Amino acid sequence: MLQEIDKLALIHVRERRLLAARSHGRERWYLPGGKREPGESDEQALVREVSEELGVTLDPEALVFAGVFRAQADNKPEGVLVKMTCYESQDVDDPQPHAEIAELGWIGCAQRAQCSAVVRLILDHLKTIERID
Repeated sequence: MLQEIDKLALIHVRERRLLAARSHGRERWYLPGGKREPGESDEQALVREVSEELGVTLDPEALVFAGVFRAQADNKPEGVLVKMTCYESQDVDDPQPHAEIAELGWIGCAQRAQCSAVVRLILDHLKTIERID
């Protein structure tokens, strides 16, 4: 039986690059976001997580569903998947690393090997629809 970790993530593309975050003690790039608290909607959870991680207040009404991506979870036993429900927003002014975030970066397909498995899928998708290089 497969185990699935349910997460939410922000897709924010600027100048054909995807906003990504690297947590303290981690080498791979991830997308800003995280898990829901009990009773939270996707939008409430993503607004909270992005505020905690980037110091940015998203408008929940401006979030646009961008897709669900599944891949092997990093640093977990084989067969543990991460299910990443993604929303896009252009409402991201001056993100800064907060909380567990050590560094922010603007990545493209050239950085694909440095990303988590699910972010590699998202990069591939964005490349296919010609959103990133």
